[in-house]
Amino acid sequence: MVDPDFHDRDGWIWFDGEMIPWREAKIHVLSHGLHYASSVFEGERAYNGKIFKLTEHSQRLIDSGKALEFEMPYTVEELNAASQKTIEANNLENCYVRPVAWKGSEQMGVINTRAKTHVAIAAWPWDYIAAEVWEKGLRLCAARYRKAGVECFPSTVKAAGLYTVNTLNKNHALRKGYDDALVLGSRGKIAESTSANIFLVIDGALHTPVPDCFLNGITRQTVIELAKGQGIEVVERDIELGELAAASEVFLTGTAVEMTPVARVDHDDRDFEFTVGGPVEQRLIEAFRELTGMAAKA
Repeated sequence: MVDPDFHDRDGWIWFDGEMIPWREAKIHVLSHGLHYASSVFEGERAYNGKIFKLTEHSQRLIDSGKALEFEMPYTVEELNAASQKTIEANNLENCYVRPVAWKGSEQMGVINTRAKTHVAIAAWPWDYIAAEVWEKGLRLCAARYRKAGVECFPSTVKAAGLYTVNTLNKNHALRKGYDDALVLGSRGKIAESTSANIFLVIDGALHTPVPDCFLNGITRQTVIELAKGQGIEVVERDIELGELAAASEVFLTGTAVEMTPVARVDHDDRDFEFTVGGPVEQRLIEAFRELTGMAAKA
């Protein structure tokens, strides 16, 4: 069964302070965010009717907007209430939540100082990683493009424009028969997948790249806290591609993917395989499920 197009669904979307029918949530074709990517967004998940780390997500939306030099017209508390109201209006308990803010059609041209900031929030059920894929682990290939450094763009925020490269890398991976791609940073070090942070288990310790050119994910931060709470050593550092050979387990983290194991990385002429459901990964997944109340994937 194919899901309906996202513009043609029943439900409600919070739009500039009002709850409106899903199909009526429209913007003008000359919106600045469409032409010049003056847009930021968040990905949130609700478990049993409660949005996980909601305040952190709302604050990050505001911070991302500031990084792109536009002020959010709502406070953290107002965004929190709007996100919660959106899932309730759609009678959802376990779902994905997407707040987005963008510059409107009040001004055209590269400059956007007179363009109004608009905000919308939608929510829908979304199993981003299919259960059967999660069970056997993801297969990653080399990405076509690297991440830009902070000297090129404020790359550590959740800006829509950054995801153009992510889309190209993801499309490239799917065309090659993979689930996702391993993306390197501008200095050639391991960065992330196309839209999720990455962790390696090496000799029982958890290693993860320093978020110097990519988003320091809220799920990433949560997993680090859970690991430290369980006495698992966490090392944030530059990681070379070849160090994948020393990793017994690899997994991705993010709001969409939650915690998903990686079974294999094929990077040009180098192939790396990992244990799916290994001991460190399993401990952390169980701790994450307990914290969020998420249902087991398998």
